[in-house]
Amino acid sequence: MKAHLFTNVKVFDGTGSDSFVGEVLVEGNTIRFVAHGSQKIPRDDNFEIVDGGGNTLMPGLCEAHGHITYSNMTYLKELGQIPPEEHLLLAIGNAKLMLDSGFTSLYSAASAKPRTEVVLRNAIDAGKVPGPRMKAASPEIVATGGLGDERQMHMHHQGIEIIADGADEVRRAVRTLIREGVDTIKINISGDNFVRKNFGQKLSYTDAEVAAAAEVANERGAWLSCHARADASVQMALRHGFRTIYHCDFIQGETFDLLEAQKDKIFLAPAIGIIYTTAYEAGSFGITQDVARHMGMMDMLEGFPKVYQELWKRGMRILPGGDYGFAWNPIGNNARDLEHFVNLLGLSPTQVLMSATKWGGEIMDIPNLGMVKEGFLADLLLVKGDPTHDVRLLQDRDNLLMIMKDGVYHKHPSGAVPRQSEAQDGVRSVWQTA
Repeated sequence: MKAHLFTNVKVFDGTGSDSFVGEVLVEGNTIRFVAHGSQKIPRDDNFEIVDGGGNTLMPGLCEAHGHITYSNMTYLKELGQIPPEEHLLLAIGNAKLMLDSGFTSLYSAASAKPRTEVVLRNAIDAGKVPGPRMKAASPEIVATGGLGDERQMHMHHQGIEIIADGADEVRRAVRTLIREGVDTIKINISGDNFVRKNFGQKLSYTDAEVAAAAEVANERGAWLSCHARADASVQMALRHGFRTIYHCDFIQGETFDLLEAQKDKIFLAPAIGIIYTTAYEAGSFGITQDVARHMGMMDMLEGFPKVYQELWKRGMRILPGGDYGFAWNPIGNNARDLEHFVNLLGLSPTQVLMSATKWGGEIMDIPNLGMVKEGFLADLLLVKGDPTHDVRLLQDRDNLLMIMKDGVYHKHPSGAVPRQSEAQDGVRSVWQTA
């Protein structure tokens, strides 16, 4: 395999610092050298040189709240109507779309069926299908009447859930899912306003039930993540060693201190994308702004900046990822969450990009992932323009001039043409981006 030398690029290295002019050499699946400013990496006849045209080379993005098995549905119960075989094909298509969109890593927040993500993860790892690096999740473990319980007394429905009530049922569910190969167990500890008004501020599981799940997961080496909007649900997750906490909308008082005390152990992802689109862009699906207001969406949008600006000040690792996979919030639009972090949370573009790259490597638990740094894995994007000035550039797949995962092109440099000036210097394969 030839080494790849990226020259004439701005480099965003993932640290949160401004981009710099430089060069980057990739050998195999590893970044070998990063040159700054006028420094030049010595050429070799075996290098393939890519002239980046002054565009930005940066780490691949990480989706921290992925739902790769979602079908862009209107109702969760629609997922239960998809047979397993067709569902796997759908997920394979979503995996390619995520990689096409610049997401080279995906940390799942729940699978629609117990083994779908496990099989997909394994197929991606084996090189059988294209897709991001994955941490495969369980379906959502749900209490009767909690978020995801789609059943009715007169008719069974199935969505994305495994219903488990009582400590023993929860233990059995967690044991079964770990046996089947998931990386992370997802539990819906709180309710949600999508179910009924103000349910997001209520618990749907008892402490004993959550403790039972944690006992099994921690003993057997699986990570724990949770849907936790209510203040008490976040405290419960912290008591029992949850690694990833989603939402945190209604936290207050000492919960901020409790989160800060564990800031080096946990990751947060508010999933603001689904709240925003439900509030303002779901009218054609029957969720008018009056309906959204009744559901509390506007109140949640108003409270989000207050909560997360405080958490950011306290040094929490807050990652983009917005429950993409609904009809009004479809998969492939995931990079839009970066814009929400700028506009709603007030972060700078470099701060947001750091959270989607460097912290993405950390949530994936791959120490040499998520930065343009010597010794790190070559998951790289070449982006037309400079997303450190405007993160919206990443929402347009046409702006992704090159996508590389593990040192292999998923998308070759866009508009690449031979550049004779360096070819005459003895370089065998030289390309220049349009």
